[in-house]
Amino acid sequence: MLISATVGAVSIPFEIRTLRYFLAVAEELHFGRAAARLHIAQPSLSVQIRKLEQGMGVALFERTSRRVSLTRAGEVLLAEARDLLVDAERICRVTREAGAPDRRTVLIGFQANAAAELTPRILARYAERFPGRAAEMRSHDLSDPFAGLADGSVDVAFLRTGVPVPDWLSVAVLFREPRVLAVGVDSPLAGAGPISVGRLVDEPFVARKGPDAWRDYWLATGSRGGQDVRVGARIAQVEECIEAVTSGRGVAFTQLSTLRYYSRPGLTAVPVVDVPPSEVAIAWRTADGSDLVRDFVETARAVAATTRVPGALDRVLPRMAVQPVGSVSL
Repeated sequence: MLISATVGAVSIPFEIRTLRYFLAVAEELHFGRAAARLHIAQPSLSVQIRKLEQGMGVALFERTSRRVSLTRAGEVLLAEARDLLVDAERICRVTREAGAPDRRTVLIGFQANAAAELTPRILARYAERFPGRAAEMRSHDLSDPFAGLADGSVDVAFLRTGVPVPDWLSVAVLFREPRVLAVGVDSPLAGAGPISVGRLVDEPFVARKGPDAWRDYWLATGSRGGQDVRVGARIAQVEECIEAVTSGRGVAFTQLSTLRYYSRPGLTAVPVVDVPPSEVAIAWRTADGSDLVRDFVETARAVAATTRVPGALDRVLPRMAVQPVGSVSL
C-alpha cells in the first residue's frame, strides 16, 4: 500500500518496502533479476516502481527493450535510499532494544558469608527491581581483600574493610559487627568471659595469607602494644581456618556472623573487648559508572538501611545514604 505522509510541507509518497523494491532494481538494472531477488512476481514489481515514480513526480529509470538505466533523479534516490534504509534498520534495532528486557548479569565477589543475612535479601530485592537481569555470586578466598575487584573479574563485591581503601575503590558500609575470637572447645579460653588482646599475646594465631595490612588486621596487631604475633598456621580458605582452630594449631579473630554460618562441632567463640568491629561494605571500582553497578549498590544500601543483622552494631548508613554512587569512601 502506498503511504502518503506529510512532514512539514513535504509529502512522502512511499513506504520502506517500496524503497527496498527500488533499491533492488537500481542495483540489478534488470526487473527480472530484481524480482527474483525480492521473491515477488515481475509484474508486481513493475507496478510498485511505476507507483513510486508517480508519487515522486519524476522518472527514476530509463527503460528500453534491451536495458534499464537510472535517470539523474534515480541516481540521487539510490544514494539517499541506501542511507535511509540503514537509518531505518538502526531505528528499529534501538527501539526494540529499548523495549526488550534487560538480560545483563552483575558479577558479585564475596568471601566467606558475604554480607551475612543481608545477602539473600539484597539478591531478592535486586531480582524484583530488575527481573530480566541475573546476579552471579563469585567466591574468593581469604587472601584477596578486594574479592576480585582488583583484577576486574567482578563488578561489585561484599568486602570487609580491614585495609586502607585505594583510590580506585569506592565503598559503602552496610553494617558493623563485633569481632570475636574463634577457639577450639578444648582450649583453656573456651567459655571465658570477654577477654582483652593482652591475654592472648602468647597464643598461636591463624594468619590469613595476602597483603601485610590484611593479615595484620585479622591478627589485631594494632591492639597488641607492639607484641609480636605467634603464627601457628597460615590459611586462605574458611575451612582451613576452622580445621586449624579445632585441631589446636591456633586461635583466630573473625566476625560474629561468620560463626553463625560456619558452626562446627569443636568450635566456639570468645568475646574480645579491645579490637575494633568488623565493617561489611559493598564496593565497586570508582571509575565504573555503569548503571549495572549503580543499581546493585543502591539496592544493597536500601536493603541494609531497613534490615538489621543479628548482633550488628550501630551502622553508618544514615550518614552515607544521600551520597551518590561513585563518591562514597571511608
